[in-house]
Amino acid sequence: MIADLLRLSLFPALMAFAASSDLFTMTISNRVSLLLVAGFVVLALLSGMGLEQIGLHFAAGLTVLAVAFACFAMGWIGGGDAKVAAAAALWFGFTNLLEYLIYASLFGGALTLLLLSFRQLPLPYPLTSQPWLLRLHAQETGIPYGIALALGALVIYPQTDWIKAVDLARFALN
Repeated sequence: MIADLLRLSLFPALMAFAASSDLFTMTISNRVSLLLVAGFVVLALLSGMGLEQIGLHFAAGLTVLAVAFACFAMGWIGGGDAKVAAAAALWFGFTNLLEYLIYASLFGGALTLLLLSFRQLPLPYPLTSQPWLLRLHAQETGIPYGIALALGALVIYPQTDWIKAVDLARFALN
């Protein structure tokens, strides 16, 4: 029961928090990535995942971390985005990794176009008292890519073995 509750809530909640944090502060705390990694390890052990399978999931996470770190070094993405992408890849393993990266890229492209368009428009006066909105509207501000990473993750997560393993009948209302 506890493992099922964790499967249903932990990853989605942490990804949603990462997205909202990036939207409102343009940062994603290292704690989010660390909680994603720790949550994966705990849930993998509770679920009886074998060491070989755990190793493959870590290999997927490290692969994304290496590519994301290169993107960070070139100034294309933020450090928090790189770490969250790698932590999400850890949860997906190689099985769902490509779909995750495609969705995150598509959402990221759409988000970028939306924000670039938004930044071309004047910000209505009543909204100028919101610091997070002023930051989001500023031309020199980057793109809060954590939103796209979270959306991609939340689209793919229901298709993963994590959710397929949940006994949904246990949660049905009688």
